[in-house]
Amino acid sequence: MMESIDNISIKGYTHIPYHTDTCTVEESVVKSNSFYEWLDTRRSVREFSDRPVPRELIENLIKSASTAPSGAHKQPWTFCAVSNPIVKTQIRKGAEIEEKENYEKRMSERWKKDLEPFDTDMNKPFLEEAPWLIVVFKKAYEYDDKGNKHNNYYVNESIGIACGMLISAIHNAGLVTLTHTPSPMNFLGKVLGRSSNERAFMLLPVGYAKQPTFVPGLKRKELDEVAVFYE
Repeated sequence: MMESIDNISIKGYTHIPYHTDTCTVEESVVKSNSFYEWLDTRRSVREFSDRPVPRELIENLIKSASTAPSGAHKQPWTFCAVSNPIVKTQIRKGAEIEEKENYEKRMSERWKKDLEPFDTDMNKPFLEEAPWLIVVFKKAYEYDDKGNKHNNYYVNESIGIACGMLISAIHNAGLVTLTHTPSPMNFLGKVLGRSSNERAFMLLPVGYAKQPTFVPGLKRKELDEVAVFYE
């Protein structure tokens, strides 16, 4: 029997053993299909219940998102969780100012036509109705203890992966969300008092779905429309 190794050193850095549950090929196929079918039930929801969501639950969601891979493991993100009703009102006001500009001046007629199935407009009541708002900021660079600036790597890719994992974690907890990206989002940094190296990337209202809630009966693309296999 081989001795278990606690850790090894590579170029002076500690590496620890990686452990995972082993599965047969058949078990892996079943698990992957079950995961797909569960994830396929996720929908973007704009109507939220007033049912409270404990802070501990939000903390767990953020910790899950922060397990995402990132360029050189710099973890270039900050998750700002907001439940304060005054701050949520400030965020809604700022978002609706930008959305008004979008709908009246910036967005093409085709874009607005494509949004019709979602029954959305410049008014964003969910920003006050959802128990929590999670505003995700990306860090383009960091400062060390001496005040020296250091760029992060693959920031957009890293933060995008983290947001995808956050959305999955929200769904796993029986909560709902939608991705909201009022553009530009500079007002979010001002409202939340973030530093100059943090830029708002995405805003996610989080809570339980209002009952009953109806969502567009959309059809996702089939596998052969989104994947190409080279075997």
